[in-house]
Amino acid sequence: MRDQFPFAVARVTRRWRKLLDERLKDLGVTQARWTTMVYLQLGGQGLTQRELASLMAIENPTLVRLLDSLEAQHLIERRPCQHDRRARRLHLTATGEAFMEDLNARAAGLRDEMLAGVSDDELASALGVLNKIMENGNRQR
Repeated sequence: MRDQFPFAVARVTRRWRKLLDERLKDLGVTQARWTTMVYLQLGGQGLTQRELASLMAIENPTLVRLLDSLEAQHLIERRPCQHDRRARRLHLTATGEAFMEDLNARAAGLRDEMLAGVSDDELASALGVLNKIMENGNRQR
């Protein structure tokens, strides 16, 4: 059973992302772009590019390309940082806020469908196991 666990998690993750991609296709964003938007929303308005890259666990040059495309779509804007003139803070635009409302509603619908028949106790147990595995993985650095 232990040898099957990582593959089961990977299959669920791939399926979840594939279904969400299908639901977001008409919004005209790639998975990398909508994932960046989700992390920006989770991290809070006004993150620096470096903070967002760290939160996403990606390299800054990779993030810059994603941010450029999101800015071109008018979903985010870069604003000067008051305390560090070299840094830029990232903010969702009004269009970006509306986009995230739509994305979150679609994601919630998928989450409800995917978790149908799973009790709160089962979900709490699964989350506990995944968090423990993540803690173990973080100690491996």
